[in-house]
Order: sequence, then structure tokens, then C-alpha cells
Amino acid sequence: MTATRIQGLVAAPFTPMHEDGSVHTERIHEMVQVLIANGIQGIFVCGSTGEGPSMTTAERMETAAAFIRAAGKKLKVFVHVGHNSLQDARHLAAHAQEHGADYISATLPTYFKIQTIDGLIQSLATIAEGAPGLPLFYYNIPALTGISLDMVAFLEQAATKLPTLAGIKYTAPLIHDFQACMHASEGRYELLYGTDEMLLSALATGAHGFIGSTYNFAAPLYNQLIQSFTAGNLHQAQQCQLQSVEMVRIIVKYGGLRAQKAMMRMIGLDCGNVRLPLQPFEKNEYISMEKDLRAIGFFDWCTQVSRP
Repeated sequence: MTATRIQGLVAAPFTPMHEDGSVHTERIHEMVQVLIANGIQGIFVCGSTGEGPSMTTAERMETAAAFIRAAGKKLKVFVHVGHNSLQDARHLAAHAQEHGADYISATLPTYFKIQTIDGLIQSLATIAEGAPGLPLFYYNIPALTGISLDMVAFLEQAATKLPTLAGIKYTAPLIHDFQACMHASEGRYELLYGTDEMLLSALATGAHGFIGSTYNFAAPLYNQLIQSFTAGNLHQAQQCQLQSVEMVRIIVKYGGLRAQKAMMRMIGLDCGNVRLPLQPFEKNEYISMEKDLRAIGFFDWCTQVSRP
């Protein structure tokens, strides 16, 4: 199945949570409006950034439906439906199609891990049965799933076996492999790059669509990076990417996803804390990270939240 060509940034939004860890769907509309105002082209919901693996199936359905409603066809909506149960993943896919999602995407079970490309294709086919009318993106993120298969071979073998496959959400710092996938697909599949701090490298391979978490609060920086590269101003693009790298180094220092949710609060979009087993962010960490972010000028170029 050929998907509409994705251009620009697709944000992976955080799932807003109440203090007790329950999903705070009332915050989703404002989050989406800010993304639209900052030039985001789509959203990837209930994935790693959205803490999908820590949510119940019912919560994921509720959250996906809320994001689809909030997007109102102004953004393309990817719903991550990956689950340790392929049957639940298929149900999530059917729900996404029923509620008007544009795409589905899936990781594969991580307890009993996929060992072969044939197993990967069969598992994705099971999920795709739930949403035969939606393009499917395989979510390749070996660092979290522990599944590391040859993606070039996967694309070659899937061509005749997965009719709804639209491409790969490729989240790994392996630019040479990403480029090989782009070449192997010969334009048939979309390769969407998912390592924000290496966006410039992906641009150099010919990439045109990007899915990431830091686009929630730093979309202006990445849009400037893309514009600079397109205009032939490589030096400016390199400077933008360096700012991204410095920001990501701070995010890693303070624990990754938990730090990013704290950053959302800093820009004026409080999404609450992370849910266990991730560790909640502490007040002293918040103060320290804000100081580090100010030192790299983050608040000069981050997403601006305007309020009535």
C-alpha cells in the first residue's frame, strides 16, 4: 500500500497524566494546537514517547481517539499499536482505523522476541488484519525492543507478503543502514527517521520525513535546520544540529523521557510526570536541568506557548 509522502516533522507526543498516573485526556487538545502552530506535520501517538507500553489497551484506545479528535485532519495521525499480545495489537489497529487514524505503526512482542524476518512479516500481517484500510509502518527501535533484524532484507521480502506495508519508522543511529533501506525500497516505501540528534545526517541521505520526541518542544530549531539545509546553508544547518545535540545530551543526563516531560512543563504545557516503572522527576532535578538548558540557550529557540 502506497502511503502519502511524509514531508517534515512528525512529533511523538507525550501522554498527559494526572498526579495519580491516570491519563489526562483533557490536556490533549491544547498540546495538539501548539504542535500545529509550530509547523508540525503529523503526530505519532502511544509510542515510546507516549508511554504506550506502560498503558492498558483501554487507555491506549482512549488516548488515540482523543489525539485523532484533537488533530481534526490538520495533522496526519500515526497510532502505535504494538503490543506483547498480537491479538491486542490487532484490536488496537482496528480501533485506530475505526476512529479515523491515517496510519498504524507497530513494534513486535519483546518478551518472546521475533527471531527471523519471516516471523516479523507474519506478526505484522496478523496486526495488519485489524486495519486493512490503513498503511502500516514497522517501528524499528532495537535499543528498546532488543529486536535487530536486517531491514533491507525485510523490505525485499515484505514486498509480496505485506500489501499494506508503507515503510519503516527507523529509530536507530545507523545512517549507513538507513541509507541502504532507502536505496532498497526504490521509492516504494517511506523511510521515516527517528533519531532527532542525527536529523542532518538523515537529510544528507535524502530523507524527507522525521518522527521524534524533541519536536514537541524544539520544532522551531529543527524546522530552521531543514530550511537551512534545503537552502544550501550547511554551516547554519550544522549549528542547528549542534544545538539539538547539546539539548539531547542534557536530556540523557537527566534520564531521557522523564526529563522531556519536565521540559514540557518548562515551556508551559504540563503533561504531568512519567508512569512507573519510569521514575518520577524530582524538584531538585527540575531546578538543575532548567539551569543547564538556560546555559545552552534552549529558551531562546524552543517552542513558544501562547495563551489567550
